[in-house]
Amino acid sequence: MHVLILGGTTEARRLAESLHPGARITTSLAGRVADPRLPPGEVRVGGFGGAEGLAQWLRAHRVDALVDATHPFAGTISFNAASAAVTAQVPLLALRRPGWIAGEGDDWHSAGSLEEAAGILPALGRRVFLTTGRMGLAAFAGLDELWFLMRSVDPPEPPLPSRTEVLLDRGPFTLERERELLRRHRIDVLVTKDSGGAATAPKLTAAREAGLPVVVVRRPPVPEGVLVAATVDEAAARLRQLSG
Repeated sequence: MHVLILGGTTEARRLAESLHPGARITTSLAGRVADPRLPPGEVRVGGFGGAEGLAQWLRAHRVDALVDATHPFAGTISFNAASAAVTAQVPLLALRRPGWIAGEGDDWHSAGSLEEAAGILPALGRRVFLTTGRMGLAAFAGLDELWFLMRSVDPPEPPLPSRTEVLLDRGPFTLERERELLRRHRIDVLVTKDSGGAATAPKLTAAREAGLPVVVVRRPPVPEGVLVAATVDEAAARLRQLSG
């Protein structure tokens, strides 16, 4: 059985580890991270040329199952995968970690996009901890009255807010470390995408403890009709059922 995993997430790597070497695994990475943690099996880097190119790749490499285990906010590839799977007649499974849920004491403000998040920031604070990744930061570039601590794995791409300190770091992050970071930089508002998972969740706990507002950018929906697995174990079980 040949499984193509559209990866780049911790779940994608763990799924490859779960299935390898019992199945042939190819993991595709977008190539946006300079030094990714590579999964077992075959690895390819770069795009496919849209939905049509992905469908051709699926046929040419005799893929038996396609898994979309990309980041919850990698919307374009998810819709390309759904279209390509139909064209190539290959089963598609989306592996999506559950989103975060606000709890007692949380002061969350929902936003449908980075632009919407930027629009509500000035009313919430002046020293911003920005944890939305290095892409799309132009949405915040005009907020010159605010100061930003921007954290990402690789250096962000301009344009950036004029008053920005960049912190290059990779999760998982501990609660104590997040508490100290908020204190040291005198953060008064946090911005995050609803990525879900435990690796970066401690910042939400630290913000709750400090009584800070959190702007949470909602994740895009999974394409209609695509089967979704919430955990690596569930995804692996479904794939093993396909192999019979």
